[in-house]
Amino acid sequence: MTTELSPDALSGLLDRARRDYQDLAGLGLSLDLTRGKPAPEQLDLSEDLLSLPGGRHTSADGTDVRNYGGLQGLPELREIFAGVLQVPAGQLLAAGNSSLELMHDCLVHALLSVVPGAESRWVDQERIAFLCPVPGYDRHFALCERFGIDMIPVPMTADGPDMEAVERLVAEDPTVKGIWCVPKYSNPDGACYSDTTVARLASMSTAAPDFRIFWDNAYAAHHLTDEPVGIADLLAACAAAGNPDRAFVFGSTSKITAAGAGVAFFGSSPANLQWLLGNNARRSIGPDKVNQLRHVMFLRDADGVRSHMERQRALLQPKFEAVARILDAELGGTGLAAWTSPRGGYFVTLQVPDGCAKEVVRRAAEAGIVLTPAGATHPYGDDPRDAVIRIAPSYPGLAELEQAITGLAVCVRLVGYEQLAH
Repeated sequence: MTTELSPDALSGLLDRARRDYQDLAGLGLSLDLTRGKPAPEQLDLSEDLLSLPGGRHTSADGTDVRNYGGLQGLPELREIFAGVLQVPAGQLLAAGNSSLELMHDCLVHALLSVVPGAESRWVDQERIAFLCPVPGYDRHFALCERFGIDMIPVPMTADGPDMEAVERLVAEDPTVKGIWCVPKYSNPDGACYSDTTVARLASMSTAAPDFRIFWDNAYAAHHLTDEPVGIADLLAACAAAGNPDRAFVFGSTSKITAAGAGVAFFGSSPANLQWLLGNNARRSIGPDKVNQLRHVMFLRDADGVRSHMERQRALLQPKFEAVARILDAELGGTGLAAWTSPRGGYFVTLQVPDGCAKEVVRRAAEAGIVLTPAGATHPYGDDPRDAVIRIAPSYPGLAELEQAITGLAVCVRLVGYEQLAH
């Protein structure tokens, strides 16, 4: 990544970086780029949600949403999101506000009850492992750690996980029970799975008969350009390949409406849906259907989701453009960094020279700019190259974001040139 510099040139660049860092530290900043939270202005777009459902308390079929029941969620809400998540409405479940909660529950139920196609409960087996495309989502990794599931990193490419590695690992090892996937505008790279990748995931031979793809389609509607990326329908591909039970599809409205009062979705084969509903019936008598009804009234239909997400994009796109502009101006041509230009989603991945990410994050924190910990994008918090930093541009105001990215670039130059000097 780095370029050759003469000793004099390097000395001059390092001196300037040290002066710039002193100036940065003197600003007394307090900026937070740690998590991909919607900004208050984004949440304001859904303000009308809070006055709904008003005096109405019945769903389309006359169900009183104030009462118990309806474990699968409102049919009309599932219809709205069936196309977004590429799951037939009848095979979709609408629950509470957290898709992470649904992923957690699926793991718990797989450990403690027999998933369709399994020979026994996962907890009764000697070892359980998941494939983890890296860089990836730290909360997926945290779930595996929580339940003692071994994590096997596989490299990410521009088209999704390295499928040769995936196919080899799932074919030879029956303890590999699943893979984490963020298939569209992935966290944190922004990669989108190609049709070929989806087809290979659906049709590959697995040593485990109960192998599951945890398809976390968190950014299904979260575009940043005029040309939304489409991905192949995994659920249909699995069914066509003779593996109908392979996919667990997850999604939510968390970054669409109100993150703290959204709706999460699970979609899968009829057998998997009945398995989850049967297990969920022991922990709940039904979801918050009042909240589901107000989402139906607020969003109205799939076109309503699209137009709402265009308003979200209008707020987010300038922030991503600012990140790209500043990184290019401050680090372009230095050989010290490379970064992604995502077409959607919530993150930018910054790659710095090997061995530098933790030190960049530490120096930034000392200057008042808090970033996601280096290593969070990898299982067990361990990035073997110590090179990946995740940037979350959504929450700060534009002026604060510009300050933070400019300051981050100073830290990259300082640490990078220090490393070269040694």
